Amino acid sequence: MGRLFGTDGVRGIANKDLTNELAMKIGAAAATVLLKEAKSAKPTVLIGKDTRASGDMLEAALTAGLCSVGCNVLSVGIVPTPAVAYLVGKYECEAGIMISASHNPCEYNGIKIFQKTGYKLDDAIEEEIEAIILDDAEPINYKIGGDVGNRLYSKNAVKDYIAHVVSTTDVRFDGMTVALDCANGSASVCAKDIFTSLGAKCIMLSDTPDGVNINDNCGSTHPEELMRFVKSANLDLGLAFDGDADRMLAVDENGELVDGDKVIAICAKRMKEEGRLKQDTAVVTVMSNMGFFKFCDEEKINCARTAVGDRYVLERMLKDGYNIGGEQSGHVIFLDYATTGDGELSGVQLIETVVKSGKKLSELASVMTVYPQVLINVRVSAEGKQKYNNDEYIIAATQKAEMELMGDGRVLVRVSGTEPLVRVMLEGKDIDHIQRLGEDIAAVVKERLS
Repeated sequence: MGRLFGTDGVRGIANKDLTNELAMKIGAAAATVLLKEAKSAKPTVLIGKDTRASGDMLEAALTAGLCSVGCNVLSVGIVPTPAVAYLVGKYECEAGIMISASHNPCEYNGIKIFQKTGYKLDDAIEEEIEAIILDDAEPINYKIGGDVGNRLYSKNAVKDYIAHVVSTTDVRFDGMTVALDCANGSASVCAKDIFTSLGAKCIMLSDTPDGVNINDNCGSTHPEELMRFVKSANLDLGLAFDGDADRMLAVDENGELVDGDKVIAICAKRMKEEGRLKQDTAVVTVMSNMGFFKFCDEEKINCARTAVGDRYVLERMLKDGYNIGGEQSGHVIFLDYATTGDGELSGVQLIETVVKSGKKLSELASVMTVYPQVLINVRVSAEGKQKYNNDEYIIAATQKAEMELMGDGRVLVRVSGTEPLVRVMLEGKDIDHIQRLGEDIAAVVKERLS
């Protein structure tokens, strides 16, 4: 994790941590690094955003930075993050930028940068950009006169992205009735069109963004209302996206949550049965539930584990040639179709599996038994995040909990890559036991790092 870039771009409270000045510098520095090999005299960088009120402001600053060094900017407006990853290649741009803080509240915003290949930046490239911004490691060549860049607009971005997602299945969803919770975010502009064009009847929730209601008690971080609604309305299933629609959690017909682990399990099992699961392997992070690893053993599916963060999942998939992976939180990467996590594409693949199987989602989800899990987020100071790895009291508290579980569970304590948090996660057979152990560790973290 770098000095500016976390596990998913640069993120902070807009106009406080992520200022216009910083955004402009990121634009100029990123262009300086990424466009060294550009063949065009005025290479084009694509910019998309989610529905946050600060998106326009930060887009203007980024655009100023990019144009100042001679780049044209193609503004595609409000789109999901995976749309930027897809469109940067389709439109033959040199890079793509998404302005979003994903699942975070509206006051946050962020900047995610994609290479022309559609993949997020490597650590080394991020460090090079950071060095220009923070250390003046390389001069920025500002242009004048007719050499400055121009701002362009795309009217077809959403339409082109919808066509891409729909093209990933040849199955019709006729007869299915689904609820779509758009988190008042990016999915609001495309989710209904995607699923209705495939034949599903869609009931929309949280699809009226106003700039401040993004992720506000809705979407994949707050699926409770969707769970109640799907059950009470007797729907086939529900899909909940996050603010930039790169995550998706599902809800079965009984109102039970189907998280990212289960989505990967359901789809990986089908892919193996169809002979499409490369090397019979799924990639997940260390945060995945113990039940997923047991599922893999039972289904003879290999399980590769990575550090937390979809970027690390993707790195492993690319390195070893795997084609499905993701996180419990709902980031799922179908590498046959996309270069990053895509909530709406994941929803299409999940419903395709339901339709092909002729089974209800609850029955498909039963292939994996979820072990009780406790997750406690402890807010810490910036200094505390830096001290975490070497704090002997936290290490001792963690080791004590591991001894108590005696192999019947596990403990994972880690620093968030995107927020000022330390996450304390425990799994085990007895929920009361792991809750007590988790609270003990969280108390020590709070005392030592807040």
